Amino acid sequence: MASTPQAASRSSLVLEERSGPVLTLRLNRPEKLNPFNPEMCRDLVHALLHAGDDKTVRAVVVTGMGRGFCAGGDLNYIRDARTRKSVHDMQALLKLGQEMCLAIATMPKVVIAAVNGVAAGGGMSLALACDLRIASEQASFKQAFGQIGLYPDFGATFFLPRLVGLARASEMFYTAEQISAEEACRIGIVYRVHPQDKFEEETQKLAQEMASGPPLAYRDVKRTMIGDARKELESALDEENRLQVHCFLTDDCAEGLAAFFEKRPPKFRGH
Repeated sequence: MASTPQAASRSSLVLEERSGPVLTLRLNRPEKLNPFNPEMCRDLVHALLHAGDDKTVRAVVVTGMGRGFCAGGDLNYIRDARTRKSVHDMQALLKLGQEMCLAIATMPKVVIAAVNGVAAGGGMSLALACDLRIASEQASFKQAFGQIGLYPDFGATFFLPRLVGLARASEMFYTAEQISAEEACRIGIVYRVHPQDKFEEETQKLAQEMASGPPLAYRDVKRTMIGDARKELESALDEENRLQVHCFLTDDCAEGLAAFFEKRPPKFRGH
């Protein structure tokens, strides 16, 4: 049986639950579909690093509280930073996203993204960074960056083309198409899709299966698959962060954010 959720830090933005050797990490800003702000990112990085070091943890599940997995970056935070042209605040968020990706990639354990609802922008990137992804029938996936004049981040440009190919990844980046769980499964993003009422049960079943597997073999498989690509991942994350800051400072980003909050189509002008 899962234990009572415990806060990963004082801010309670990531909840931890243990069920034997399985650790579940729940993003906990459900009223906004669990968007990333620096505090939640920091809590998640801390929890992932701790899980990687804890020999009693054999598998990790990342999921969201409420009806969303993660809606991406907190646009209120990003809008405020953009209004002040605070590169420092934007870089802080991007750096933490980079640390999340690397914590997952280098952890010697299987990390499962249990996508229970909306996974958009950086939230989809978080799911892509995990070793396995399962989804509820109510889940959806979207690379929404272009709609607000921003660049894909949190490893999206590294992971997505490797999962679905350059053509399909390009379509998602350029069109900001929202795809269903079933479509995500069909194109290779998601391993399995489950009915909402069975999702928690099926998530735990898969996680317990991974936890009962051979830990040394799984560790070595993961290490081999990332292999030399770790340097590529680090370079991709660095480049994402550089280009994201560039886009963040453009008038197009300011227009995209304004249009989002005003609920109107953006008018991008290329500057």
